[in-house]
Amino acid sequence: MAFSFRNLGAVALLAAGFAVSGLASALAQTSTSPPDTSDPYTFRHLPNRGSVSPHELADALGYYEPYGIKLENKGFAGGGPETLFALAGGSVDLASAATSAVLNSIANGNDFLIAYPSNGIKKGVESIFYVLNDSPIKTIEDLKGKTVSVNTLGAHLDYTIREALHQKGLPPKSVKLVVVPGPQLEQTLRAKQVDVAGVGYWQATFGGQIEADGGVRPIFTDTEVLGELAGGFVVFRRDFVNKHPKAARYFVEGAVRAADWSLKNPEEARKLIGQLLAKRGEDGSLAKYWLGFGLKPGAPITDHDVSFWVDALSREGTLPAGKIDASRIIFRPDQAKPKS
Repeated sequence: MAFSFRNLGAVALLAAGFAVSGLASALAQTSTSPPDTSDPYTFRHLPNRGSVSPHELADALGYYEPYGIKLENKGFAGGGPETLFALAGGSVDLASAATSAVLNSIANGNDFLIAYPSNGIKKGVESIFYVLNDSPIKTIEDLKGKTVSVNTLGAHLDYTIREALHQKGLPPKSVKLVVVPGPQLEQTLRAKQVDVAGVGYWQATFGGQIEADGGVRPIFTDTEVLGELAGGFVVFRRDFVNKHPKAARYFVEGAVRAADWSLKNPEEARKLIGQLLAKRGEDGSLAKYWLGFGLKPGAPITDHDVSFWVDALSREGTLPAGKIDASRIIFRPDQAKPKS
């Protein structure tokens, strides 16, 4: 079952009553009325090295300018959990993190709302775990006692490995996880400082370079372990949405519009992403390896996107049953109203 941000109205999602309303149908319509500039806002955010989010693309495409919406780069994030901490502390206005990290953060008392899925995983747009060609590691079972690099602990790659081990009957501590920033992934693997390099779906620019340099092979991907689902979400604080419902709405609408544009114009998207990477001091040539956001048209959310991780976290004991009221964690633009 899929729920598109383009469809207004509450729809049941999950047996617990997970309801989500889509974005305004204005995305698909042409209006002669002037843009609404009644809620201008500058969104502070922490981008990820080697990747560009849909809202960053929307800003570059000029989708936000008519509404007085801007982005302010506050420095690179060390991973999704770091952006969640920053959002909780009020130093940024949005966070972007894996679903598992978002759910854990909400369960721990942070009043966050899921704004839109920033990325999805599917065949061709997925996280890949690489080894050197001469490595004795052939299967997930061979990971026991080995060292695996991840971008950060407690996020997508971490939990993908835990789930992969669980499916093979192995405990989560069967492997040692080492945090390695994206730009150092290839170096640490080739220097044999790690046995396996975990390259996230959002790090395709780094993964493409690793493959181009040769001498590596994949062991498994996250889609083989998790299936197709949203890899993570952009989230807001609830008090922010209460104060700036229109800005939040136009921000999400623009991001989804940009994601849809990239689906129809992948080569143009790569060129623009290369320019954005170069503008912030990164290697823009890596954009040629960008594979897309992995989202379907309209950036839909499916029940599997959330229920999979609710079940996995509950099984581990990190998310008590009933801890999260799923019907309250989705930003619904059509219902958001300013509160004093």
